Amino acid sequence: MRIIYFVISLLLTVALIVILDNPINNIPSLGRFVSPQHGFWQNAEPADKDFNADINLPGLKNRATVYFDERLVPHLFAEEEEDAFFIQGYLHAKFRLWQMEFQTHVAAGRLSEILGAGTDSVYLNNDRNMRRLGMLYGARRSLEAMERDPVTRSILNAYTQGVNSYIGQLAISDLPLEYRLLNYYPEKWTNLKTALFLKYMSLDLTGNENDIEYTNAKSFFSEEDFNKLYPLIQDSLYPVIPRGTAFDAPSVKPVAPLSADSLYFQWKDSAHVQPVKTDKDNGSNNWVAAGTKTRSGRPILCNDPHLGLNLPSLWYEMQITTKNINVYGVSFPGAPTVIIGFNDNIAWGVTNAARDVRDYYRIRFKDASQTEYFFNGEWKKATLQAEDYLIRGGETFRETVAYTVFGPVMYDKHYSGGGRVSGAEPLAVQWKAHEGSNELKTFYLLNMSANYQDYLAAIRDYKCPGQNFVFAGKDGDIAIWQQGEFPAKWRRQGDFIMPGTDSSFMWRQSVPQQENPHLLNPAHGFVSSANQMPADTSYPYYLGGSYDVYRGLIINRFLSEMEGITVEDMQRLQINNYNVFAETALPLLLNHLKENELGAEDRKYLDIVKRWNRFNNPGEQGPTIFTAWFELLEQFIWNDELAQAPSPVTKPEPYTLIDALKKDSAFSFIDNIATPGVETLEDRVTNAFRKCVSYLAAKEKEGGGAWGKYKDTGIRHLLRLEPLSRLHINAGGGVNIINAAKQYQGPSWRMIVQLTDKTEAFGIYPGGQSGNPGSRYYDSFIDDWTEGKYHSLWLMSPQEQDDKRIRFVMKFGKD
Repeated sequence: MRIIYFVISLLLTVALIVILDNPINNIPSLGRFVSPQHGFWQNAEPADKDFNADINLPGLKNRATVYFDERLVPHLFAEEEEDAFFIQGYLHAKFRLWQMEFQTHVAAGRLSEILGAGTDSVYLNNDRNMRRLGMLYGARRSLEAMERDPVTRSILNAYTQGVNSYIGQLAISDLPLEYRLLNYYPEKWTNLKTALFLKYMSLDLTGNENDIEYTNAKSFFSEEDFNKLYPLIQDSLYPVIPRGTAFDAPSVKPVAPLSADSLYFQWKDSAHVQPVKTDKDNGSNNWVAAGTKTRSGRPILCNDPHLGLNLPSLWYEMQITTKNINVYGVSFPGAPTVIIGFNDNIAWGVTNAARDVRDYYRIRFKDASQTEYFFNGEWKKATLQAEDYLIRGGETFRETVAYTVFGPVMYDKHYSGGGRVSGAEPLAVQWKAHEGSNELKTFYLLNMSANYQDYLAAIRDYKCPGQNFVFAGKDGDIAIWQQGEFPAKWRRQGDFIMPGTDSSFMWRQSVPQQENPHLLNPAHGFVSSANQMPADTSYPYYLGGSYDVYRGLIINRFLSEMEGITVEDMQRLQINNYNVFAETALPLLLNHLKENELGAEDRKYLDIVKRWNRFNNPGEQGPTIFTAWFELLEQFIWNDELAQAPSPVTKPEPYTLIDALKKDSAFSFIDNIATPGVETLEDRVTNAFRKCVSYLAAKEKEGGGAWGKYKDTGIRHLLRLEPLSRLHINAGGGVNIINAAKQYQGPSWRMIVQLTDKTEAFGIYPGGQSGNPGSRYYDSFIDDWTEGKYHSLWLMSPQEQDDKRIRFVMKFGKD
């Protein structure tokens, strides 16, 4: 049945592309695409597909064996580490080759080579954004750092050789479907491609900086109003490091330049660019309960990174075992090692630190050639980088990007971002990811760490993107470190575009690693992070960034109350749908609603939201009403003022509005300045509710009133082709929820590890091990993920090679 659906879906997809002249250009001739010998039929994998194989490859040092369990998870056993990473590269390529290469094409600014320029040049615009951001620039510098280290150089070389061993013996009949659909072939893999992929993840996990939007807001609003809209700290904050923690005096004391007031804070110029941004909710949850709070007396570590929900999945689950390593977890197809996981002694997980490590500087060029720019009282030569964009089916697009002491000039009169607004002034971007760093070394060392000291040594030199690394060891230690190389900034430095005519506003020093926020074995018995601020104002360094509030608040509330915790308790917590934001906001809305002005249909919806239990479960209608109501209230309160500011500006965070209204029901932004009257909070709340009811009544007639239908979670193929996606998933959760499943973004990997003598581990991701849409293993985990189920994570021992869970065996040998 699956094969029939696959065939029909693919034929419809190709027909649709042809009929609608879809932006995916240069599809293959229909004859070749449907050829029985070489066409897409070859990707229709039978349910009883046999993956057993004896494979001899040049480059291997010794024999190795991979055991695949019933979920197609490989358990890789090799004597030598180089062989293990060689085979990891081979397996990644065998099951995820197109995904690996496509993502590195995106990162390198080469999407137009395979998709054409796209409607309104959308793909070319993406390519220009990536190159002008300095993705290749940063990747090359990081590759130099990785290849200077003999260990990571060896790992990279082995991994690349393994990928290319698979590509070298790839028959046309085994070509992944997407290559057939787009009519192109894979390139050889390189170490640079791995560095590019890791840099792509740095972009995805860099904090949601708003320098340009804040600059525009600052140019319009008074300082008092700006601080109301974008406060530095939240009233409801429960930071990673508990409030009131005493920190040592800082060893680095950044000082704002004397010109900051006139050239920075009071400068009223706006920026006419439209930055291309990643999902602001990219983040994660992680926490560890100490043995003092668990039934087993041993730590339990949990992690669920919240990223784009795509097919093929971002993650590839596997075990790697050598003489020195015995690790299980998820890896990135495109990079060696296990990224999140556990071994015989420890477990670790990560969340996004959300700190701002990307800033912009106004550049003053001597003339239109951009060959010289003014810096420190003289004209300084820029480094000019010629960029050629090969456009499939079109002419090559050429431009020159100037590089300054800060970094590349991302925006200028030739390029102004996603909106392609003309007339942008030159802005150079400085980003920590531009600096040469070796994050691969961190994960390699974590894979083989045995205790807290090993973990600390592993993360010590990790630079970008900043992450909160949680740790648990079988000896009972638990810890969290916010780790990265963070610029030591003065207050509000980098929140706005900075002057670039001298060195006054440049980053001077970084926060010393030992002064990054951290906890080891706290008395309250747990550590956690959920992309909230790492500390309150007692921390001596400026913490500019974009932070969440509510997930950290509810996680810490639950962990504080829980005792005798089991793995099952942690599973229930990880998929918990309680809406603590609604707990805060809904009473305020109800208190200011003029019920006497509501009609019969309004009252029907009001009764539903009043009776709602505050859980964003898929069958509930309450979260739909509350979400639509609050979003309309935000529009009513903010849009009249924000519409007058230069575009783009960013809407204040939901907690900003609720915190303000709780303190002052006559908050200055309530009144609609576009009308002659004076609106009250009651007016705004009531009008928002009425409009919400009108909107939701229409949605309900379409069958979209319940939360799961309204939110409409989907897991999209990377090409956004519907037949290759899993859409309209009836899932709970959402923004501000521990189970942070939005429409196309959410928990990309759930993992729970109990550090008992024999480790107990459970996990799941919304996808499948194979990247082939015609395989039963393509999306085989999604239903269980939706239902909140977990798979047992089997850290197989060599003595278990006859276990009934083993389905296939691949034996590798030297050629």
